[in-house]
Amino acid sequence: MATVDSLFGSSGPARGGSLAVAAAVVAILVFTLFRIAAAPLGTAAAAGAAGAGATLLLFWARPRAGRSAPGPAEAAARSEPPYVLVLESLPDPLILVSDLGEAGGEPRLLFANAAARELLRLQRSGGLLAAYLRNPRVLETLDEALHGRIESEAVFEEGGARERVWRAVAKPLPSEGAERLALLSMRDETDARRNERMRADFLANASHELRTPLASLAGFIETLRGHAKDDAAARERFLAIMSQQALRMSRLISDLLSLSRIELNEHIAPGGELDLGLALTDVLDALGPLAEERKIAIKVQNVPTGAAVVTGDRDQIIQVVQNLVDNAIKYAGAGGTVTIEVETNVAPDDASRPRSAAASRLSLLTPDHGRNIRYAALRVADSGPGIAREFLPRLSERFYRVEGQTGGQAGTGLGLAIVKHIVNRHRGGLVVESAEGEGAAFTAYFPLAGEG
Repeated sequence: MATVDSLFGSSGPARGGSLAVAAAVVAILVFTLFRIAAAPLGTAAAAGAAGAGATLLLFWARPRAGRSAPGPAEAAARSEPPYVLVLESLPDPLILVSDLGEAGGEPRLLFANAAARELLRLQRSGGLLAAYLRNPRVLETLDEALHGRIESEAVFEEGGARERVWRAVAKPLPSEGAERLALLSMRDETDARRNERMRADFLANASHELRTPLASLAGFIETLRGHAKDDAAARERFLAIMSQQALRMSRLISDLLSLSRIELNEHIAPGGELDLGLALTDVLDALGPLAEERKIAIKVQNVPTGAAVVTGDRDQIIQVVQNLVDNAIKYAGAGGTVTIEVETNVAPDDASRPRSAAASRLSLLTPDHGRNIRYAALRVADSGPGIAREFLPRLSERFYRVEGQTGGQAGTGLGLAIVKHIVNRHRGGLVVESAEGEGAAFTAYFPLAGEG
């Protein structure tokens, strides 16, 4: 990718003059700095500052236009100008495009900073921008800035399992001759949109799910204050039910807050490493007494220590393991069996391969990685009643519970939603396989450390 400094040495009618491009580069810098550090000044002030910066650069560069190109020794000793380093280090993607002086010409890429190159996976400069950025709304916005000389913006979503929301602003820049230049700057608004969505979802979901236990508590309190206040047996029974409802509300609020925190950072890949086998051992130590109480046998086929080291957040991955194992214990039924396997160095197809010809299988989450990525997989299977095929697609929805299934203490309906979002954040996959009367199996797989 060409640097800004190399644009000063460009020549020929195709570029419309190196000074115009240089002026546009300074316009980019000034406009962007005003937008980031002095946003309250407004678009008009930023545009004026950009134009002033371009004019000053043209005034400064014009006496030097006749100089010859530097020799090899001088070029080797010359360092990049400071503004190049500033543009490269800006967190927002910035792209400079030109129509090359052609009437109605398509925007061609002249410069992209490091953030833009990473976002669009640019390999070279000079080609059509549409080859890298295919969103029609953004291209239309850029066309208005380039040919209509009108500043405009568009909001678009980047596809994939971890959607990101971007606001693209296209602004015409001053240029010389027939060539027209425009700046496309993009701002990641994923966090803001997620916050808005989370607040709306939290209010809607919490109000719906809390209504029933709150109504139950209010009813029992009214009864205890009325005709049952002197009935010791009824009082003890009602207080036990009220305690269960209060615990249910506590679990619900805890799961909602946990899910909100996970969704907030879902588009940010986690750091750190942990051994998936050791995480399973910690979970089994905690859930062992519950399995013994329900007389459930747990069979573990684990890998050697250090063989299944994955990249991820330790607390979140343990939460995934705990939710899957807890669900298996809950639905295996008294005297049932829970089988847990940890595999390592597997491909995505191997991690999600079917184990039973009679079972229905569905991928609830598929990673965006290529097939060359290797994974560590955790498979948790129970000997419970299983799940009918028509219910599988909705298993990871918030508050969804399969009709007719009971598993002792009622859950919040958020466990598998939490699992899916954590696995998604870790760039992994989630698969469910089930046959009625034969139990269900969930497989979560994560990229091995050093992969991806």
